[in-house]
Amino acid sequence: MTFLLAKMTAAATASIVYSFTVFIVFFNVYVDSQDTDAQLCKMCQGTVRQDSPVWDFCQTKGHIRGRCCFGNETSDVDAIIGLDLANCSISRVEHLYNSSTAFIIDLSNNPISNLSDFIFQGFSNLSQLLLPLKLECPGGNASWEKVEVKNNARICEGQKNICNQTAQMSWDCPENSFCSPYGPGFFECSCLHDFYGYKCMRQGEFPVFKVLGILTGSTVVGSSLLWFTQRRKAKNI
Repeated sequence: MTFLLAKMTAAATASIVYSFTVFIVFFNVYVDSQDTDAQLCKMCQGTVRQDSPVWDFCQTKGHIRGRCCFGNETSDVDAIIGLDLANCSISRVEHLYNSSTAFIIDLSNNPISNLSDFIFQGFSNLSQLLLPLKLECPGGNASWEKVEVKNNARICEGQKNICNQTAQMSWDCPENSFCSPYGPGFFECSCLHDFYGYKCMRQGEFPVFKVLGILTGSTVVGSSLLWFTQRRKAKNI
């Protein structure tokens, strides 16, 4: 009996620790996203330049905070839809934090010598990108509707849907899935409706409420058991 009680107490403790860890992880992710947005928008002094195409875009689509343009709609109020980092003396770009929702990004007039295509992986909304003249458009010219040189900048416009370019693309996605764009030159495979799991092999909707119910129930039961056993132990002492 003592062994069983100790085992149940250990299970309850593990459940509580797991739930608390999940909460801490999600809280830290939220805080980090706010911090990285602030860092990105304040990477350069001042706000979006009035001679930047980001300024023109933001006048009708959003509002400016630092060097970022955020969406006006309720669903996009915290989403970066435009980013102006032009003429900021940036020599290296390793990531662009949480700006994958951006429609327009200006990196022109910077001494950037190299830029990885993977930086723009996931930037499926990006429709206009301004780069220093010596850099090529991510994914190559074939990933854009129009590429031109203007005002000492390379302008990549109209991101193409790579899924519609190659006939064999569907073969790269497993059965019960479909190809969807995932940034210039990138794609991802998404499960069809009613399919989920590894390689979309499981049919039906993911049992979200069932999983949450089991987790919540086990946490409540475990917490109650732990409180009861520890309380009784305290009385005995």
